[in-house]
Amino acid sequence: MNLSYLQFEILSKIERHPSKKHSQRNFAKELSVSLGTINKVVNELIELELIRTKENSLFDVTLKGYEWLEPYRVKKAVIMAAGFGSRMVPITLNTPKPLILVKGKKIIETLIDAIIYAGIQDITIVRGYLSEQFDVLLKKYPMIKFVENPIYNEANNISSAYAVRSILENAYVAEADLYVYNQEIIRKYEYASNYLGVKVDRTDDWCFEVNKNIITKVKVGGEDVHHMYGISYWTKEDANKLVNDIELVYKKPGGKERYWDEVALRECIDNYSVMVRPVKSGDIIEIDTFNELKDIDPIYNI
Repeated sequence: MNLSYLQFEILSKIERHPSKKHSQRNFAKELSVSLGTINKVVNELIELELIRTKENSLFDVTLKGYEWLEPYRVKKAVIMAAGFGSRMVPITLNTPKPLILVKGKKIIETLIDAIIYAGIQDITIVRGYLSEQFDVLLKKYPMIKFVENPIYNEANNISSAYAVRSILENAYVAEADLYVYNQEIIRKYEYASNYLGVKVDRTDDWCFEVNKNIITKVKVGGEDVHHMYGISYWTKEDANKLVNDIELVYKKPGGKERYWDEVALRECIDNYSVMVRPVKSGDIIEIDTFNELKDIDPIYNI
């Protein structure tokens, strides 16, 4: 029941949009492979009886196809929301950054709605700064669980990862201050551990160097790289390794000053093979400063 990467991507795309016309040409463009390769993979899926063809370029996922997808199902989401958000002062003096309203909606709600849209109901939020204010989310999202990070102001976000290191199996891990415009960046199924990234010619922000879709280096600033977004997914195998590696990095000298992403992508990179999952510019918006907030939502210019 093991799928190849391309088999998985095509099968999961058909599952996600059962009423959409799927052409092999579009699959080739979306997955950046040749049309011949796509034709071969589609025929494989048909021969394996995982999909069946319909009229007008429509495909159905068969019951067998759903059975083969099930081992790749995402089970949960963990949202890091403990920090202060110093670059958003003055608005964060009284409100945690994830709870700031942008165009009438709390930033964190755009992420939670995307998670629920993907059918994921097991949602944990790590909170710290003004933690009691997050209780307001329970009215709309009663399934949410909270984990407290009492030392959010003494350490970087690796302290939040340390608090939840035992529950990262088959889970998304996401920063809470990302405004999600395209809900479909959160998916019901994932093939391997990965980070979201946008291919750019140049960036001054956190980014990945990539070789054959595998992240080989994380750094600040670069050319011909993938701009890094703080949404990742972790398989059972990699999550089991993270339990020990997060603790190892956290407890070493200077470890509390690390970002949690540095555990698998820098400090212990030899233990992992993490893919980059490309998304489009505009699917997610990072709001890092108060000036950026004012640019996105004019109400804050008053």
